[in-house]
Amino acid sequence: MGERRRLVLAGSVLVAVVLYAVIVPWVGGVDDRLTDFAQARQAPSGQWWFGTDAAGRSLFVRIAAALRTSLIVAACAAAVSTVIGVLVGAVSALAGGWVDRVVMRVADTANALPHLLLGIVIVALFRGNAVAVVLSIGLTHWVQVARIVRAESLSLREREYISAAVLAGAGRAHLLVRHLLPAVAPQALIAVVLLLPHAIWHESTLSFLGFGLPPHEPSLGTLLEEARTSLLLGGWWTLVFPAGLLVLTTVAVAVAGSSLRGLLAPPKPSRVL
Repeated sequence: MGERRRLVLAGSVLVAVVLYAVIVPWVGGVDDRLTDFAQARQAPSGQWWFGTDAAGRSLFVRIAAALRTSLIVAACAAAVSTVIGVLVGAVSALAGGWVDRVVMRVADTANALPHLLLGIVIVALFRGNAVAVVLSIGLTHWVQVARIVRAESLSLREREYISAAVLAGAGRAHLLVRHLLPAVAPQALIAVVLLLPHAIWHESTLSFLGFGLPPHEPSLGTLLEEARTSLLLGGWWTLVFPAGLLVLTTVAVAVAGSSLRGLLAPPKPSRVL
């Protein structure tokens, strides 16, 4: 399957997922204060498409609301991580010398730390805060973006138009804003897309462990945490449907990002026999 077809297929799945996450909570409404214990742990049926949870709430609506929350948090975290990585990589390559060496050693140190453990430490200081979850993910996933942008910026720095701008008296800030950042924008776009699966899984993991979003705010992680008790009582649907949406979303985003990177990558030179 070609890159374009894979991108179209993955994009179609993502559009369907986003529409489900946006429209269903808006139409169905999500209020965790409203419970109906007479309908608790109902299996999937024509009335309850995804079944109900331990409080009798529709999982079809709650999973949509949880997916919306997870997507928003993951998108914000991916954007924060990409902005940090782009700025660090571009400034490091543009400054060069000892600044470049120090920044890369800091990046190596940050990459050596366990991301999940570091994220738990950050979130534990502000438990139940969505901003803390975004920062915990964004501050632990910028290293790879910084390395890619640095390598691209080092290549661009040797181009003739950059040398001409330097000879014309352009300062480093001018080179950064007018030349380097626009040139690495496609790499930044790809980085945001490729970071989304990692961000979704990290948010879900933090919430599942009880360090992420509060229990009353539905996210994929909090739903999976709630499913542990129901699963022991035979409520398999409380785990299967949120986990299935989590896997489907992350796989679709990963495929879309990989296809987008393949389409935007420069063509390889053909060999002359």
